[in-house]
Amino acid sequence: MALSEDSVAYHRIRALALAGTALMLVHGAAAKADESVVETRHTLEAGDLRLEYTAHAGRLAIRDVETGNARGYMFYVAYRVPSDANRPVAFVWNGGPGAPATILHFETAGPYRAEDGTLVPNAHSWLSEMDLVFVDPIGTGFSRPARAEYGDEFYGTLGDIASATEFVRAWRLRNEALDSPIILAGESWGAIRVASVAYQLEERGIPVGALSLISGGSGLRVEDGDSVLIDALRVIGFARTAFHYGLSDPSVGETLDEVLTNAERWVRERYAPALARIDTLSPAERDTIAEELSDFIGIDADQISRESLAITTRAFRDTLLSGREATLGVFDMRLNTADPHTPTGASSVREPILRYLRYRLNYRTDLPYIGLESWSVGYAPGGETPRPPSARWNYATGPVTEEEYAAAIAEAIRRGDGPPRIGPPLPSTVDALELNPAIQVLVASGAYDSLANCAGVEELAARQSELVRAAVTTRCYEGGHMMYRDAPVLDAFNADMRALARALR
Repeated sequence: MALSEDSVAYHRIRALALAGTALMLVHGAAAKADESVVETRHTLEAGDLRLEYTAHAGRLAIRDVETGNARGYMFYVAYRVPSDANRPVAFVWNGGPGAPATILHFETAGPYRAEDGTLVPNAHSWLSEMDLVFVDPIGTGFSRPARAEYGDEFYGTLGDIASATEFVRAWRLRNEALDSPIILAGESWGAIRVASVAYQLEERGIPVGALSLISGGSGLRVEDGDSVLIDALRVIGFARTAFHYGLSDPSVGETLDEVLTNAERWVRERYAPALARIDTLSPAERDTIAEELSDFIGIDADQISRESLAITTRAFRDTLLSGREATLGVFDMRLNTADPHTPTGASSVREPILRYLRYRLNYRTDLPYIGLESWSVGYAPGGETPRPPSARWNYATGPVTEEEYAAAIAEAIRRGDGPPRIGPPLPSTVDALELNPAIQVLVASGAYDSLANCAGVEELAARQSELVRAAVTTRCYEGGHMMYRDAPVLDAFNADMRALARALR
């Protein structure tokens, strides 16, 4: 039987795709170009790793459930290894809020890593154990609202979580992945996002297999009476950093292990109990605690408030190296403004990444990739460049007054240890586990990340119910916010991620 011209064209295109040429996949005859997905085929050869895989690059519509009309288009890159088994699928986000997924994509998880100004095959890629879907929230990467006025639907905590949940639901349907175990991985703000997305999916009857919460907290509940000790344990991280700069007092330890051991003992036996009864402390007791704290954290006792006997994360970063006219790095306190080390991360290979997306993955778009490129690169009607999502973000999780909102922002800036908390807490890790106790949770932190509190997270995990303790594993790596930038940590962290996937099989 002779083939029609359309059939011949189809088979020619398919043959080219099998040879490595991109194939445009259209979901349904009426699908718009904005929803087209490009498929390319690749081989990853790095170290002992050899994988044949397909890459899909495209945009998925986030639709109004009532009208079916697109409210936004969410760009993603998916890597899938053909397999008879149902390999886990990991949905991966970075943070911001308002950042694309390039850091996790090109520094640790994807088939190519940023290294020495270029992209090289990644022997550590998570792809060895799981399929990967890197997701760019609306307003980042090539993701966009369908109309400018829809942007505010996505540029806020509630809309962000709702749209991320919808992405997972829709992607699984579009890609026949309904039986594949789900891993949700998020870094920084992305960790906050995925913990709540896990709950939203479970409520919809979509089971989640595992969570990886990277440098963004744990989503665990703090019970009344626990917060004083958990907050006080942050001093251990400050003591670690002070020792790194040679500024802790020799009396608290001559090695890092001694300093950490002594700092934890002091916090538990002296500091936290003092804070718990701070209103009854005498002036002499306040002076003694301030002197002891100074020995551990390397900041003069005169700069420690006698009223609170505490120092905020921001104050610690600003004060520790004030004598050297320097401040500590937010994401890695081993870095500072007097001796800044240039990170060799994804931003250092901006052009290779852009070429990779547009030409190797063949996603041929002239849109600026927001996060590596600026809004100003493209056309802005009337010359007015859009404000980025981070500048428009609505952190509120419920109704609040303007005064309450402003006060919460001011407090977050004063503390300098993470995003503002505005409104009621959203369902998170513990709530998801109560719906599905089988979820496995990895909480990963960097010891020199000023936004982290390794000892506090470990203490918090230990105080959870038996159900939660059985599900949660905490790790504190010798690194910063992007802990995998330290070569030994890259091995350890990626091994933990691969183990998380193997546990789902």
